[in-house]
Amino acid sequence: MPLQVPQLAPSPFGTGSRQQQPATARLTSARRCHSRPAQIAVVDTAQVVDPDVTKTSKLDVLAKSQLDSTRAEPDMNSRVQLPRNKVLTTTMIAHATNKDVSQVSSPHTVSLQRVAYQGVPGAYSESAARKACPDAEPLPCEQFEVAFQALSQWVADTAVLPIENSLGGSIHTVYDLLLRYRLHIVGEVSVEVNHCLMALPGVTKSDITRVQSHPQALAQVDNYLRNSLPAATKEAVDDTAGAAQSIAQQGWRNAAAVASRRAAELYGLDILEDGIQDMENNITRFILLSRDPLVTMQPATGLWKTSIVFEPRESGPGQLFKAISVFALRDLDMTKIESRPVRDNPIVSSEAAQAKRYNYLFYIDFVGNLADQRCQNALRHLQETAGFMRVLGSYPMDKEFQRPPEV
Repeated sequence: MPLQVPQLAPSPFGTGSRQQQPATARLTSARRCHSRPAQIAVVDTAQVVDPDVTKTSKLDVLAKSQLDSTRAEPDMNSRVQLPRNKVLTTTMIAHATNKDVSQVSSPHTVSLQRVAYQGVPGAYSESAARKACPDAEPLPCEQFEVAFQALSQWVADTAVLPIENSLGGSIHTVYDLLLRYRLHIVGEVSVEVNHCLMALPGVTKSDITRVQSHPQALAQVDNYLRNSLPAATKEAVDDTAGAAQSIAQQGWRNAAAVASRRAAELYGLDILEDGIQDMENNITRFILLSRDPLVTMQPATGLWKTSIVFEPRESGPGQLFKAISVFALRDLDMTKIESRPVRDNPIVSSEAAQAKRYNYLFYIDFVGNLADQRCQNALRHLQETAGFMRVLGSYPMDKEFQRPPEV
């Protein structure tokens, strides 16, 4: 079952600074799914043992202190309490890491890394996660924000999330979450979308009265559905593979799903028709997120991309032109610009126009690495005109979108 979103504190969009990371509720499955390497701290047992309880063993003290540490926030600061002047043992390490002694003693015991993605197995996001992190264990999450939370709370080691589609455009929810959570873009990967019409074994097109899928997927096969299934009702669900999963679990023989070939294989559905998207070159770009930025001090080999978000300091004519001109002046190729409302201050008064206007943040991708002096100078120049700016990440560009070297 995908990870589900817990109740969160109010968003900082409505209460305060955009530079402030939100207070998020701790995922209850954090310690069951992933545990950080334990830290060993030496303490005096007299400080933790009740002097009136003379029969309390040191193992009981360790157990109690470990239980207390699991209640502490944040999780990364929990420590294993080691009695003073005592030697660390294998049993203590096993207890601290929630493992058996045999697991600790085995040199082949390696913690498998987890990569979070939104959706259920069979989703296009799972394909992107496997492509970006082939050696990691995919971790399905109910919503985009759950994937952000899983990475922030150490349940996952990385997260792979869609950022834009060649036909549907930008994924606005992910852009907003990039600002809310202080995570870093460390890579990107693209996945070709190939939609299939699928249903339970034995079902034919004439039996179908309902078609389920993600809203974008339904829009991308709209012409096909109007021509091939004109009487069918289109029903939007959270993700493409989730539609296939529901049909298989509920046994709906009047319903079909629009999803990937892998989803049909996973949930035992028959593919009625393959490649039903209305247009070719249907590609979704995904970003790879990490808790730590990707830092390089040397000029990068191959093409790199840097992503930033900023808000102009002043309103008035030419402010956006002044901001983005810092890249053109240094021959830096700007590959994308996206505007999103400033949630905590969406409408402002413009003295120049003597009227109110909408207030926007601007997300920009440009080709370049932060180790490049031109990029550093461009960002310094941008800071002079920006009231707020943050570097979201500097990372290698997807190789599939790089031109081959000239021979």
